[in-house]
Amino acid sequence: MAEIKAIYEEHKHRYGYRGTQGPIKPDIIKRSFSAVYPNHKWYSDITEFKLKGQKTYLSPIIDGCTQEIISYTISRSPNLKQTMDMLRQAWRKHPALNGLIFHTDQGWQYQNGQLQAWLKNHGISQSMSRKGNSLDDGLMEGFFGILKREMFYGFEKQFKNLTELEDAIRDYIEYYNQKRIKIKLKGLTPLEYRQLVLS
Repeated sequence: MAEIKAIYEEHKHRYGYRGTQGPIKPDIIKRSFSAVYPNHKWYSDITEFKLKGQKTYLSPIIDGCTQEIISYTISRSPNLKQTMDMLRQAWRKHPALNGLIFHTDQGWQYQNGQLQAWLKNHGISQSMSRKGNSLDDGLMEGFFGILKREMFYGFEKQFKNLTELEDAIRDYIEYYNQKRIKIKLKGLTPLEYRQLVLS
């Protein structure tokens, strides 16, 4: 239990936790992560990569139906611009988002007034997990676990610097969306499953 507590405390520190910054939204998802159709439930969080004393941060959106990474940003600092750029990228790909639920933890970025106004103006309902309960973010945490096991943990020495690591993260996300099959998706890749559902 001590180890789990230590991991959680690091999680809050590394993302720049600042306490309550704005309205805390209700947990609409309540751990019902899956969705029948794409663009109905999206999940997001930020994860940190440490390499040779330096850090870089990945902020992706994952779809609750297809489990594809809809959009993502990589930044040397987990700031509001990173999160807003990620949302704008997603909206450019999928501009009809009325009725979408966007679920995150209670990180300060997601409490920010600019972000909350942007979601509201695009017809998106905001949902937040309860404080201190990582199970409420299970789908996004699951992706981070897969990502780091398959391309980072044990491979750190292959990367000379953060730039090489960031390029590898981009390559992995492309592989994950287009080539990595999932049993839960009927043996299809996330993008193939999107095409199946929409057809």
